[in-house]
Amino acid sequence: MRILAMLAFLLVTPAWAAPAKTAVLDIELLDMSQEGERGRRPDETQRLALASQELRRLLGASDQLALVDIAPQAAAIEAKSPILKCNGCEEDIGKALGADLVVSGYVQKTSNLILSFVVTVKDVGTGKVIRGGQVDIRGNDDGTWLRGVRWIVKNRLLAEPLPVRT
Repeated sequence: MRILAMLAFLLVTPAWAAPAKTAVLDIELLDMSQEGERGRRPDETQRLALASQELRRLLGASDQLALVDIAPQAAAIEAKSPILKCNGCEEDIGKALGADLVVSGYVQKTSNLILSFVVTVKDVGTGKVIRGGQVDIRGNDDGTWLRGVRWIVKNRLLAEPLPVRT
């Protein structure tokens, strides 16, 4: 009887599930501020790369996810950018990469003081958003951007175990 109970436990415990292959796309900028007409600022371009790198680092440290290299789809990503306006093309990119999940996000800049981070995790097979988060930050420097990414990952994306694929 104990053996049957232990086998049943092992079969339904998510910890034994294989990590989901996950494509993490670069974070994009939606600049709605008065500065937006002047084009992208070099410091914000650097912050987008920094925030994207931190998002990958934090998600890659989770035993729930196995990150896949997005480089093979770089041309498709560039052609369909901005991803936040491509109407689900991130799922196609994820499928082409052999991923189970795709993570995408953007920073909406309202002013140099008010910014919002939005990040979603989608199942590439169904297109369903399985996790998402948004956080508002005050300030436009490396520290505030990193704090925003860390907060979303800790308190929204990985606050609870991700659903196990069936």
